Amino acid sequence: MKTVSISGSLRENVGKKDAKTNRRQGKIPCVLYGGEKQIHFTIDEIGFNKLIYTPEVFIIKININNKEYESIIQEMQFHPVSDKVIHVDFLEIIPNKPITIKIPVKVEGNSIGVIKGGVLSFKIRKLNIKALKENLPENVIINIDKLDIGDSIRVSDIDIKDVQTLDIHNAVIVGVRTARAVVEEKVSEEEGEGEGEGKETTEETKEGEGKEKGKDEKDEKGGKTESAPEKQHEKNIKR
Repeated sequence: MKTVSISGSLRENVGKKDAKTNRRQGKIPCVLYGGEKQIHFTIDEIGFNKLIYTPEVFIIKININNKEYESIIQEMQFHPVSDKVIHVDFLEIIPNKPITIKIPVKVEGNSIGVIKGGVLSFKIRKLNIKALKENLPENVIINIDKLDIGDSIRVSDIDIKDVQTLDIHNAVIVGVRTARAVVEEKVSEEEGEGEGEGKETTEETKEGEGKEKGKDEKDEKGGKTESAPEKQHEKNIKR
């Protein structure tokens, strides 16, 4: 994992009033804990923003009064309106003690399912892991070439040497789902075929009915022609 260095200054006073004063001066109040004692200090806001507004995760070396501490960011507090960082908690890294941290997930490749018209669903973008400092990976890379529609990769599918995953094992990290537009298109095609068949059947029925009607009319006309000689015969008998 990448390492960066920052400088910090010890806080003379600890309290809300002192914290507000530091923020007005462009500094962020911080706490380093996990070691022998908690250390309250401040860091430069501009320099620190470069570390947090990025998908990468770092091991941070903090230099406070010429003493260096290795740490990771444990928690940050943001202002509800300006969204500025107003407080940071750092966890000191102790040799031979496992660290719990979230690392970014990256996908590579071209999914078969996406090529077919499916939609890639990226559920977990940071994976919660536990490992010693020397075993911490910068990120988790997942190849999605073989992902078809309906397929997914879960937390249980991730296997990194000397690293323990802490997220729910059956949780989906990335998957390919059926696109709604594709489903609607298929349904429309099926409905169109059904309507075409129905139309042909209707036309055949009408054609059959027309033939039967013509036949009936012909039969009726034929009946009238046959009855004419009978009437003539009756008239001859009367005479």
